[in-house]
Amino acid sequence: MASIRQRGENSWLLTVMAGKDANGKYIRRFKTVTVDDPALLKTKKRLQDYLDAEYVKFREEVESGEYIKPEKMTFGAFIEEWRQKYAVKHLAFKSLAAYDAQLKTRLIPEFGGMKLEDIKPLNIVNYLDKLEREKKVKGTGGLSSSTIDMNRRILMNIFNRAVEWRIIKNSPVVTIKKPKVSHQEFHPFDEHEVHRMLRAAQSEPYHWRMMITIALMTGMRRGELLGLEWKHIDWKNGIIEVSQTLVHASKGEIIIKEPKTKNGKRKLALSASVLEELREYYAYRAKERDKLGDAWNGKDKLGREWNFVFSNADGTPFHHHSPNQWFRLFLEGNGLRRIRFHDLRHTSATLLISQGVHAKIISERLGHGNITTTMNIYGHALRSADQSAADKLEALIFNPKTAIQQ
Repeated sequence: MASIRQRGENSWLLTVMAGKDANGKYIRRFKTVTVDDPALLKTKKRLQDYLDAEYVKFREEVESGEYIKPEKMTFGAFIEEWRQKYAVKHLAFKSLAAYDAQLKTRLIPEFGGMKLEDIKPLNIVNYLDKLEREKKVKGTGGLSSSTIDMNRRILMNIFNRAVEWRIIKNSPVVTIKKPKVSHQEFHPFDEHEVHRMLRAAQSEPYHWRMMITIALMTGMRRGELLGLEWKHIDWKNGIIEVSQTLVHASKGEIIIKEPKTKNGKRKLALSASVLEELREYYAYRAKERDKLGDAWNGKDKLGREWNFVFSNADGTPFHHHSPNQWFRLFLEGNGLRRIRFHDLRHTSATLLISQGVHAKIISERLGHGNITTTMNIYGHALRSADQSAADKLEALIFNPKTAIQQ
């Protein structure tokens, strides 16, 4: 059988031998190449060179195991190919975990048995509409708008690969409009609640007490706190350097990444009292490590040594979900209003706003890409602070005695 055989006016069938099966029968892989360029079709030499190049690429795909058999492939079967040949290579750890969760619980049950070529735009629209209805029925306990949009983006990624690998001709997602994403509301602690929380934390393990203190004082993200090492603290100048984040820690596997943006790398000033607290905490952890001696285990599977500020007593990092779990139980146990651990970051920002700190400074402390992000997230708090500033200015100008008293 010829390796390259013309089938129509502008299409050719490529055939590559892929060894023999268990019965000794030859295994053949086929691929159809369509040429739409009229100029290429008119020039035999150029056309043959093009077909030869396509054949070489196809043969390399087959021999390297990258070839995907296109005949009537189902969505579920393609997911396995997509995951091995694209997702694990190109998606960040957290993104892959989030994608896997949505695929397992929603997308595969919905589309798994359907052939890729049979999934049309209307199927996608109906699916997203179903998720939207689920959100409305369940209310605050249902799906967030960002999760619904994540499902659309996952489908977009998968079908783009299917088109790229010539499994299907067109993606059914390309014409689907992005659903409106409403930002999740947050309700940070006020000053009174912060004081109550810090008082309650005095009876908690030292590391948790120190972690929420640093979270409030700096607005650092959970992963940034977990990835913080003692070498990142400038004791002389009272500065924390944020230069890495812990993405995942489980069974000796530690994944540390740099911040996603250049603004994520930043230096944060500490007050004198908090710096002194941190010194005392450092001395406490140093004694813990000395007591353990050889039992101290601040290493990962590759033998890399870490010296995390917040870790288990033996030096192993906290699991990336541990702060969330502890914080939830801590609030419940002390009768405090339930907020997320991440809301400590929002609390830090809103308290700074209430004290009249400029939005640009707050944006830099939080590691936002630009001040617009800060304005969008904390717009309400900033407007309240602006109104307070206007009231104070009015008192100063029109009633100086009252302003002096204030």
